[in-house]
Amino acid sequence: MALQLMKLQIEGTVTTNVDPDSAKFFYETPTETSAGSTLTIDATSFFQNDGTAAMELPTLATDNSYFNVYVNGVVQMEGLSTYTAGPAGSLAIDVPAGGGSIIAGSPIVLDVVNFTSSSTTDITT
Repeated sequence: MALQLMKLQIEGTVTTNVDPDSAKFFYETPTETSAGSTLTIDATSFFQNDGTAAMELPTLATDNSYFNVYVNGVVQMEGLSTYTAGPAGSLAIDVPAGGGSIIAGSPIVLDVVNFTSSSTTDITT
């Protein structure tokens, strides 16, 4: 009998689900933040999507999350904001020296998105 390659006959199916979890936080500036300044908003100064006061800012999952900052409905560049999670968390927005100011009464929206993934594998022989 001639030599033959012996191998397993296996089929597999992998199903992966990625579920986003978005938390939105709202704030209205009481005073103007001038160019060259930083607006820092503590976690407890935000309101949640249901109108209740926020108690903390969610942790960002490593390599599986992001946050966006909107000022007057316009998404801001990533490098302008510093996000700190937790009960003592905050959002700091640097207003560029040559870029105008954030006027009093401006709505600030913070959108934090974390992704949860899961996979299942079915193997048939």
